[in-house]
Amino acid sequence: MTKRQEAEARIAKLRDLINDYRYHYHVLDESIMSEAAADSLKHELATLEKEFPDLITPDSPTQRIAGRPLDKFTKVPHAERMISLADVFSEAEIREWVESNTKLIAELTQGRETRIREYFTDIKMDGLACALHYQDGLFTQAVTRGDGLVGEDVTMNVRTIENIPLRIDESGHVEVRGEIVIFKQDFDELNAKQIKSGEKPFANPRNLAAGSIRQLDPRIAASRKLRFMGYDLVTPNLPTHAEAYAKLRELGFRTSGEDKVFSNITDVLHEIDRLADYRQTLPFNTDGMVIKINDRAIYQILGIVGKTPRGAVAFKFPAEESTTRVRDIVISIGRTGAATPVAILDPVVVAGTTVRHASLHNADEIARLDLRIGDTVIIYKAGDIIPQVKEVLLSLRPQNAVKFDYLEALHRQYPDLEFERPEGEVVYRVKGENSALILERSLEYYASKPALNIDGLGEKNVKALIDARLVRSIPDLYRLKAEQVAQLGRFAKLSARKIVNAIQASKTPPLHKFITALGIRHVGTQTAITLANHFGSIEALSEATEEELQKLPDVGQIVAESIVAYFADEDNLKTLTELRELGVQPQYEDQSQLPLSGQSYIVSGTLAGFDREAAEDKLRQLGATVTSSVTKATTALIVGQKPGKSKLDRATTLGIPILDEAGFYQLIGESLPS
Repeated sequence: MTKRQEAEARIAKLRDLINDYRYHYHVLDESIMSEAAADSLKHELATLEKEFPDLITPDSPTQRIAGRPLDKFTKVPHAERMISLADVFSEAEIREWVESNTKLIAELTQGRETRIREYFTDIKMDGLACALHYQDGLFTQAVTRGDGLVGEDVTMNVRTIENIPLRIDESGHVEVRGEIVIFKQDFDELNAKQIKSGEKPFANPRNLAAGSIRQLDPRIAASRKLRFMGYDLVTPNLPTHAEAYAKLRELGFRTSGEDKVFSNITDVLHEIDRLADYRQTLPFNTDGMVIKINDRAIYQILGIVGKTPRGAVAFKFPAEESTTRVRDIVISIGRTGAATPVAILDPVVVAGTTVRHASLHNADEIARLDLRIGDTVIIYKAGDIIPQVKEVLLSLRPQNAVKFDYLEALHRQYPDLEFERPEGEVVYRVKGENSALILERSLEYYASKPALNIDGLGEKNVKALIDARLVRSIPDLYRLKAEQVAQLGRFAKLSARKIVNAIQASKTPPLHKFITALGIRHVGTQTAITLANHFGSIEALSEATEEELQKLPDVGQIVAESIVAYFADEDNLKTLTELRELGVQPQYEDQSQLPLSGQSYIVSGTLAGFDREAAEDKLRQLGATVTSSVTKATTALIVGQKPGKSKLDRATTLGIPILDEAGFYQLIGESLPS
């Protein structure tokens, strides 16, 4: 299937789901998913249609305002179309909007206007859009947005909203547009009454406001604290949006109070940053900020494309929910020995951060969600480091979606381990292991010679620190005080201070040593060096994909899955965060200029003055790669006493040079011991 064919199939499914969502949301006042998730789907559709413009059809959700008037109210055509705004999600998209409009303005005005002089901004309120009509000062009609061309007459219900003036000091025809909302505090009070009376609480303020206005009985609307918040004055048509807002307030309408005018887009971006934090304190719900070209004449000249005006956009604040696709599922082994499945996702921004993983908790959760590799899912963040999967969008499931075999994945990713699911538990655990034993081994390995080589942290001392409950995690090592250690029977004051000093001295280890120390399954010393040289930092390594990892030497699927799983585990991420906060800062050392850089060696047998591990470490310090098997890429085989016959035979067959002890010492620039 070509890329275009894949896009065509995806577009068709997205349109069906978005149309279904929009019908429930705008016509029936029901939510089949969160607005944030729907926005994510709409943004994906718009992006695909931008890439393949020949696939755009007149009935696409991007080409019209969704929703049809309900038959229970009289249909009323709008004299001027009630439009909605195109969504943008990043600074780059905002700057692109400015650039394209600047060029278009110059073309349409034949060079008279070559730049945008002012921007008008306001918070984007989350309510029911409505147009109010006044004739010679008297309120005459209220009409919902509907499909943008035809709305519904809801005058009797809107008349009950107390903050809407029934008379204004303005002659002729006046049309005011705004949002009907329920403030968060009022919504909470209404729900408290619902619960107290044994009734089901309302889902959210927006749906409640919309549902209240669409009740046939005006008394229902009157019983709820609805408010109208003005955002546009259609007639009279004033020169700028800022003047229109000032006129709204003069006529007695309430606005958000957050409208501002800026002379450059940089200040607009600063306002977005301010509102991103401040919006939580506002009395009403909001999901974005509206940005308009302030000059309404230029705004009108730019016109409308599809269903949206060129002269305005709505920046959407980072969503707590979004949609993305599951590329794979890997299993991480946590510090308790629990095997936790993690979904590997197409990168997506949620709550302001790029998300690549989502926790799936256990095998039962995967079954409950009916999740398959290839599915489109809604993910959310609720204060967790790793986001969660909320729902699988089954209508977007591709034909080649793969069912996940949990036990097979355990055996494939961890062939050297056995797993069991204890009775009454929902998680699989490493058989024969417990959290204390795993912690003990982790600390020993962290402090070992191949890793950080922390003097004094051998098996017995590690066990003593754990038994005394002074150390319950790797970061706890860096919290130790000499006085605490000295209280244990094994340590005098001097030895306690030495061990604490040795731990503190390990805060700036070489990056490859630190990667080794983490104990990522299947990642040994040489693989750690390869990873350090390629990525240059823990942060870059933590964001690596399986595809990127498998391009590296000696990193196959199992090793790549293990690395991705490690950095997708919430416990591991907490450990890395704590280490960073405690001052542990691994240092990348560029080894490209070292004398043995680019060369590959194997050590076999016992060398004078070096055990094999020390000899290999010495070679690595000089930039060499040390492997365990002879290949055509091997620079030389280094042999000592009693070398392995198979390695010797393999090197001879391939014509690989063989170095004896004298050759090894000459290679490392040292004298052979006499």
